[in-house]
Amino acid sequence: MEIYGYQRKALHSDAISTLPLYRSAPPLDVRLEDFELFAIDRLRVLKGISDGLSRGKKPEEIDNLAKDLWKANMRHPEASEVVNKDIISHFVLRLVYCRTEDLRKWFLSMETALFRYRFRLESAEAQRALMAEFDLPYKAVSNSEFESMKDNLGQVARSIGQPLTPADTKFYTVPFEEVPELVAGRRVFVHKGHAYVAMNQVVSLVATQFRSHLSKALILTNRKWTSSIREQEKDRLTPIVEALCTSYLGPDYSEPREFAEISIRDIDQIAMSSFPLCMRHLFEKLREDHHLKHGGRMQLGLFLKGVGLKLDDALAFWKAEFSQKVGAERFDKEYAYSIRHNYGREGKRTDYTPFSCQKIISSTPGVGDHHGCPYRHFSEENLRAALGKMRVNSRAVEDVMDKVRNRHYQLACTLTFEAVHGTSCDAGINHPNQYFSESQKVVQSKVEDV
Repeated sequence: MEIYGYQRKALHSDAISTLPLYRSAPPLDVRLEDFELFAIDRLRVLKGISDGLSRGKKPEEIDNLAKDLWKANMRHPEASEVVNKDIISHFVLRLVYCRTEDLRKWFLSMETALFRYRFRLESAEAQRALMAEFDLPYKAVSNSEFESMKDNLGQVARSIGQPLTPADTKFYTVPFEEVPELVAGRRVFVHKGHAYVAMNQVVSLVATQFRSHLSKALILTNRKWTSSIREQEKDRLTPIVEALCTSYLGPDYSEPREFAEISIRDIDQIAMSSFPLCMRHLFEKLREDHHLKHGGRMQLGLFLKGVGLKLDDALAFWKAEFSQKVGAERFDKEYAYSIRHNYGREGKRTDYTPFSCQKIISSTPGVGDHHGCPYRHFSEENLRAALGKMRVNSRAVEDVMDKVRNRHYQLACTLTFEAVHGTSCDAGINHPNQYFSESQKVVQSKVEDV
């Protein structure tokens, strides 16, 4: 692959920056495998930042989180390819997230948050070089003006716990309406309609410009996608692009993990202690109605397979319930095949994997269906009642409902997990089988402590 480095050189050697501004797609030949894998790695970073922001983490915590995520996911075996991976992954995800207003909004926010973190890592000279690339019309404060404003600037700096040092004599005057977050936080001195922004605060200026440029680029990319790219690449790139925004990025749980298997004898007790709400609801409806429609059977059946219910036990479990409604003979004729099929024993012998949260959230249950995500698909009244049955305390219920109203369904499930188990889940819940696995760890540890 051709090396396409993004380096900016100023008068001093420490002004070199490898932080791309993603102005235009690079002229690179990219293997189809890298096209997808690079995008998935970057998506892990952006989704991790998104989870951190949604959980209310502080700016310094987000910086630490972004550092760990970038280090874990954006490396490359060849050091010369690290910058290329950065650039390629951004432009692939730009294609993925340009397609709807909601997707654009999310991508714009996460990429800007990532840019802020990376910009702050740059040296002061490199930051100035990046500012020059945006050709910002901001006036540097002269030495004489700085001296006349020094007391006011120092007072603001001390009020936010950042006293001026000899290195902090570089300021820019900016129309105050262009730095609303700094003005709102009283972190700048405002005089005659202009904010005096210190060099260590210019990230707000540059990030605003970065966001503006990227926002416009996403609109243009969407036009190209809808007018030509989608049709031209319908057999090659389009399926990858359309699937990436809902991709589940964790383990597939096709095989049981820490807890090798569960038995029919214990399943009711385990359902009460360790099933996430989506699976607990399906399990209770199956016990109540002795029947589930296809969507419910698939969602619950593959989950049970993933937590360790063996094929013979699965057939016995489903038959015991369905035979009460449709009879044993009809079960054998109409339903047993699909259970064996899910375990890879029929048809193409595909070993199907349990559904992820993303897949469940994006499903569309119809009348009489019980599958889907309760946090998305339940009414508020029904969700409150379901959380009450799980003995979630009233304060935690309000926290969950707040996440639901903001459409953070997986975070709502994470808060439920934490309330039920009395422990934190920093990784967040991304898969029903992950919920089960983490729950069993907590249950087992409590047993061992007795």
